Amino acid sequence: MIGLQYVMGGVLAASTILGTTALSSGEDKVLPLWPQGVPDARGNGPADNPIITVHLPPAGSTNTVAVLICPGGGYGGLCSSYEGHDVAKWLNGFGIAGIVLKYRMSPYRHPVPLHDAQRAMRLIRLHAQEWNIDAHRIGAMGFSAGGHLASTLGTQFDAGNPGAAEPVDRLSCRPDFMVLVYPVITMGAKGHAGSTINLLGANPTQAARDSVSSELHVATNTPPAFLAHAVTDALVPVDNSRLFVAALKAKGVPVSYCELPKGSHGLGCGKGEDWAAWQAACLTWLKGNGLTREK
Repeated sequence: MIGLQYVMGGVLAASTILGTTALSSGEDKVLPLWPQGVPDARGNGPADNPIITVHLPPAGSTNTVAVLICPGGGYGGLCSSYEGHDVAKWLNGFGIAGIVLKYRMSPYRHPVPLHDAQRAMRLIRLHAQEWNIDAHRIGAMGFSAGGHLASTLGTQFDAGNPGAAEPVDRLSCRPDFMVLVYPVITMGAKGHAGSTINLLGANPTQAARDSVSSELHVATNTPPAFLAHAVTDALVPVDNSRLFVAALKAKGVPVSYCELPKGSHGLGCGKGEDWAAWQAACLTWLKGNGLTREK
């Protein structure tokens, strides 16, 4: 079993804080991250208002594991179908709640997407009891640039602010585990140029690159991780995953790595044998760590 860590305090019923959000098993629900006003918003359109879509598993699931899913798109778009809602429904089949994040992207720069992911994690914890979610078993999953966001969340987190006015801000934003699929990890030479430009701007300093190169921020309390990447990925080099795996191992953080001998970036984009291969390996890892309900 994964040794999961969690910090929580001062939780009130979510419905009394952010409005009524009661969900039935199998029902989907869309929630704004900041219903009272989005910080650092450039406008008031859909791109300026981050949300989560909650996909709960079928009836009968209690103490449910949950996964915050960050779709990819180079920080310039979101592949929210096969890297988002479809994955959430796949997880539902194994008793896992899938919660898809629509985060802000370019022209928004770091740390805005990270702040969206941190808020989403806190919000899931706030609603955990109401949604029959185990607040000690909430992971972060990400694909491509969404994998970068999930890895940033897993390496740059806090325990919450106990003196915050809003109860949601008193909660930890640390994911209890990570699932990173063909992720962007580094903003260095082996990273993905488009993600770097969209997240940091056209000419980021080395210090800015280092601040969001996740392999440089692994610590002993970084959550356990599963990664999958194809050796032949021509868009996001496999070295991204290799760097992160090496950094996790150096700090003694449990990690499982599925390196596929072939496959393009996207691993078939939701279909085919390469997509099935990472899902099978991920499912084995989830089951081995007690994070699924057996089918």
